Amino acid sequence: MKLQNNSPVNNKKKDPVQFATNETMNRGAFDFHAKISEHEGDIMSVATKHVITIPPTTKIIDAIKIMTEKKFRHIPITNAGTNKIEGIITSFDIIDFLGGDKSQLIENKYKGNLLAAINANISSIMQPHVVSIHSTGNIKEAFELMLKHNIGSLPVVDSTDHVCGICTEKDFLTFASGLPTNMSIAGHMSKKVEKASSDMKIGEAAKVMVKNNFRRLPVVKKGILIGVVNASAIMNFFGSGEVFENLVTGNFHEAMDVPISSLVSKDVVWTTSDTDLGEASSLMLKHGVGSLPIIDNGKLCGIITERDVLRAIAE
Repeated sequence: MKLQNNSPVNNKKKDPVQFATNETMNRGAFDFHAKISEHEGDIMSVATKHVITIPPTTKIIDAIKIMTEKKFRHIPITNAGTNKIEGIITSFDIIDFLGGDKSQLIENKYKGNLLAAINANISSIMQPHVVSIHSTGNIKEAFELMLKHNIGSLPVVDSTDHVCGICTEKDFLTFASGLPTNMSIAGHMSKKVEKASSDMKIGEAAKVMVKNNFRRLPVVKKGILIGVVNASAIMNFFGSGEVFENLVTGNFHEAMDVPISSLVSKDVVWTTSDTDLGEASSLMLKHGVGSLPIIDNGKLCGIITERDVLRAIAE
């Protein structure tokens, strides 16, 4: 296990958000609203333009494979004929399918047969009501929409309702990356941390995530943090085909009866509660993680996520 402490990092930001000038660094408190207002009316300068979409008839397993291969947490669902947006699927929806209310689809319709269930259409578990923004919209509006609706991505559509871009929490995190915000993690982290023991089964972890609306869980063994498991890791367990290697009966519960420790990444990226939010943003972007466990005096005392950081700097 490798522990990466909160050392300063240099993160190459996505254009055109390379604005860490000396003036910005020296002028004191970071004004997030002022910074995003500098790019008002230019949502496409931040959005990812080449968006992969899938039709609603795509099989669930094929959607999972695409998300695993491309390392996506979200994919817009578009009509195969008109190309208009009809829904969106996220890694959390996949976890809900495996351990939440949507898992009833597996139990009731497919009698616990996982192989049959994952070959159902993605439309059966997608979110049909999509919050989106027009391509002429501005960055501030997009950011506020994501916070208001508590979503991690925002499709960008043109005048014909075709998807022409997508914004994610990571895109907005670059605005604060490496810049002093004069705000420490301590006042914005979640202090009541829901933890998973290393022997917890994947199915149980998925249920905990869905019940608490979490995308990740710190994993501990004998009280010591050994890693973090997130919704994408569980999704990738299916997308990589690993879940099927030792599957005998094809039953859903057999597939989910694997210790969560098998999905934990070997490297643990963490920091301390006195870390500046700008530095925390840099750590997340550099290491490609959506959260940081907080360790003070050798003890896990909290966790902070991308969304926590964005809400804090928007206040």
